Amino acid sequence: MKKQDVFEFFSRLAADNPHPETELEYVNDYTLLVAVVLSAQATDAGVNKATRALFREVDTPEKMVALGEAELKRHIKTIGLFNTKAKNVIALSEALIRDHGGQVPADRDALEQLPGVGRKTANVVMNTAFGAETFAVDTHIFRVGNRTGLAPGKTPLAVEKKLEKAVPQPFRLHAHHWLILHGRYTCKARTPECWRCAVADLCPYRPKTPAPKRAGATAGQ
Repeated sequence: MKKQDVFEFFSRLAADNPHPETELEYVNDYTLLVAVVLSAQATDAGVNKATRALFREVDTPEKMVALGEAELKRHIKTIGLFNTKAKNVIALSEALIRDHGGQVPADRDALEQLPGVGRKTANVVMNTAFGAETFAVDTHIFRVGNRTGLAPGKTPLAVEKKLEKAVPQPFRLHAHHWLILHGRYTCKARTPECWRCAVADLCPYRPKTPAPKRAGATAGQ
């Protein structure tokens, strides 16, 4: 995608949603970190449903350790891989207390040393909690990056590196949220809604998905 097209691409996404935010619900940096860890291979809506009551009770690593793994599992049992995730959340909480004074570190390398925290999770926390210009490549961003030609790559890291080079100011801070939301609600995996896409004319994807027919419509109408 040409530089002028990339600028126009993000200009349109920004016009549609000037202040994009994560759809995960959280109350502070720590609960954001926990929510993102829990969201792996799960939907944001599913995580939110499981954590609303939890985060009213537990909002620090100290409280999480006191809650314990068994009780945490009870709260998050509706989330996929909840057994492994519960172990990781308790372990990362212990690590935060031991190594970081109970605070979430504003450093990607330090975040990636925490149990259950990979590069994508660290990038989300760095961006959302600390305002870093990071690109957390999930399945949605991977698809959008490749389908649109914005940041083609065979791996999430390759797409991330392409985005780091391609995304211009003033869009870098919110770019990953725009791309996630675009992939989640418009540029869907099976049936992208090209007929209502704000950037369809900038996208090389073929064939474009047509608008659905109105109920009751007949040929020629």
